[in-house]
Amino acid sequence: MSIATLLERIFIFKDNGIEISLPDPDSNLSPEAVLNFYSNTYDILVTAKVSSGKINNDKLEYRFE
Repeated sequence: MSIATLLERIFIFKDNGIEISLPDPDSNLSPEAVLNFYSNTYDILVTAKVSSGKINNDKLEYRFE
């Protein structure tokens, strides 16, 4: 029998060469909706795109580029 485990999502972007990690505000939101949520706080994200998620250290990482 297989057991499915939900991975924590994390959202990463670079601002002035500094990598910034953002927590998942709501696991029910799509990655695009999370980008929209954070674009209200970080102006650089207004024109960003979401990369496909990658598993790293038991977390599902999305990059805003």
